[in-house]
Amino acid sequence: MVDTERRTGRDETQDERADRMWGELIQEIRVAQTGVQILFGFLLTVVFTPKYDDLAHTDQVIYIVTVVLGSCATGALIGPVSLHRLVSGRRIKPQAVRIASRLTFVGLVLLLTTMTAALLLILRVATHDGWVPWLVTGVVAWYLLCWFGLPLWTRRRHTTQ
Repeated sequence: MVDTERRTGRDETQDERADRMWGELIQEIRVAQTGVQILFGFLLTVVFTPKYDDLAHTDQVIYIVTVVLGSCATGALIGPVSLHRLVSGRRIKPQAVRIASRLTFVGLVLLLTTMTAALLLILRVATHDGWVPWLVTGVVAWYLLCWFGLPLWTRRRHTTQ
């Protein structure tokens, strides 16, 4: 009997590839989920501290935006787990992997924006310094390099045709 499914460079079927990619994606999500959940948990407690009432209006707005971004990031990074659970056994794993991968990417972008906003708020409250925007910009540039720049460069440089 001839295997009519398309084989990849790893000599795996489409279903085998989807299984492998799903396992890899879940491992990646575990790392991001932990970070976003810890950050989001700390963000939720800020409003209940006495210091919150003393924040300038701008800082309170930054805080609210940060909490909303953190909530969205949490949803996007937990979404693939729910997706898998709801479509499991329906024989659509390759499609589920693609959707979960996109949702994870959105979650990472939201995590980036959450961390940026949190850093901006913390540095504004801690220093009241004119250097805050420059520090935040530098850290965001570092995140972009580590999270997107280097992976995209590696993908372009080392992917074969």
